[in-house]
Amino acid sequence: MRERRASQGIRRARDFESFVAGAAGRLLHTATLLTAEPRDANPRARRLLTLALAHTYASWDRLHGEDPYDSARRQLAVRFQRAAWHQYGGFGRRRASPDHGLARLTPQERLILVLRLYEGIAEEQAAALLGLPAERVRAICARAMATLLHPPRDPVPARMEVAPS
Repeated sequence: MRERRASQGIRRARDFESFVAGAAGRLLHTATLLTAEPRDANPRARRLLTLALAHTYASWDRLHGEDPYDSARRQLAVRFQRAAWHQYGGFGRRRASPDHGLARLTPQERLILVLRLYEGIAEEQAAALLGLPAERVRAICARAMATLLHPPRDPVPARMEVAPS
């Protein structure tokens, strides 16, 4: 009995390591897009990915043929949504530093845009994942695309008067 359990544990760990070797890069990129951090300095994205992978490993035996990538991506989305809610006091506030192009978007807009365009998730699936109507997901995605494609202009600086000499 112990030997059987030990071999199952080894197989489980090997299967998970194989999954992580193949999927971690893309999942980290997804997390980096969600957090709108630079690729080379993305501690929030790395923490988000670590927590999502830890949850996926903990539920590995309960996946029963479900795609582990979908499970990990779902965890990324849920954890990002929850963190954004707590960090910004609401899901609609924008980040203060627009260093990254996606930082101009609200966390919700960024989440929907990344899920729809980068991850290729259908509107209905994104809506079900986020608990929103599909029409709302469509509208938020369209607004996010418009913001990225046509960013608001910076305000015109006040005219400076030059003192006569």
